[in-house]
Amino acid sequence: MELLGKTNIDFIGKRNISFVISSIISIIGIIAIIQMARGVANMGIDFTGGTSVQLMFDKPLALADARKALHSGGIAEFELQEVKEGNKLLVKLPRKSALAVGKAAEIVPAAFVKAQPGLKVTVDSTTEIGPSIGEKLRKDTIIAVAISMLGIICYIAWRFDFKFGIGAVVATLHDVLAMFAAYYLTGREFNLLFITAVLTIAGYSLTDTVVVFDRIRENLHKDLKGSLHKIFNTSINEVLSRSIITSLTTFLSAIALFVWGGEVIHDFSFALLVGIVVGVYSSVYVASPVVLLLEQRAMNKGESGAAQPVKA
Repeated sequence: MELLGKTNIDFIGKRNISFVISSIISIIGIIAIIQMARGVANMGIDFTGGTSVQLMFDKPLALADARKALHSGGIAEFELQEVKEGNKLLVKLPRKSALAVGKAAEIVPAAFVKAQPGLKVTVDSTTEIGPSIGEKLRKDTIIAVAISMLGIICYIAWRFDFKFGIGAVVATLHDVLAMFAAYYLTGREFNLLFITAVLTIAGYSLTDTVVVFDRIRENLHKDLKGSLHKIFNTSINEVLSRSIITSLTTFLSAIALFVWGGEVIHDFSFALLVGIVVGVYSSVYVASPVVLLLEQRAMNKGESGAAQPVKA
């Protein structure tokens, strides 16, 4: 399926502009991670600690009604999570909330009963999420991202070349930082669901990058003496239609989740939307130019080494 037909866009020629844009995005993402490490960003309960109350109802209760009941009961900040088995609901309250100190098991059920008289509410469990657990989750998050980056560079280096591995890692890291930047600028909450989205997009972006790299490698073998600039541009243009069709299909699915998926996965789907767009951009304007620069540097070193006279 050809969406664009044959194109001849000079992507590599615009690499300096893309590097400036990507640098700005990456700097904002690094600032977001620093703020997250300091605990001053908009952090979720998973990272900051708080109180988790699991409730069981005698009849099904929609999340929208549960949210309305808690707001009516004077509880402003909370997270809701449905439990698969039974009519159960998990309510998470941040540590900064006055309810997180001790009376959550009394006030939270009372809010539901007040909003819907006759509703029977049973407290299954109450758990305190301490700061030490939040600190451990932050460290585990950094370790998970680092291990994924290491795995990417090893896989690409094995399948293609070490220079391609570096390009893939730079592009994937760029996508991760872009998602942190988008969340930070829009004031969204950093939680474990966001980390799930980050790792999901890291894998998705890598898939698109591998497709571009595969065509570059194929064309490099076909034209051993051709211009690297031209070979890289030709390769990107050849897979451009495929990348757009695949990404557009995924993007439309993410839009459906964003619009109709409900508040629970709203931020998650937003992260997917940002990641899909940035993933296509990085495959073309980050990964490929980085590999080109590394290839040119290796060629220049080889030529300068060959030109030096051999000492007797």
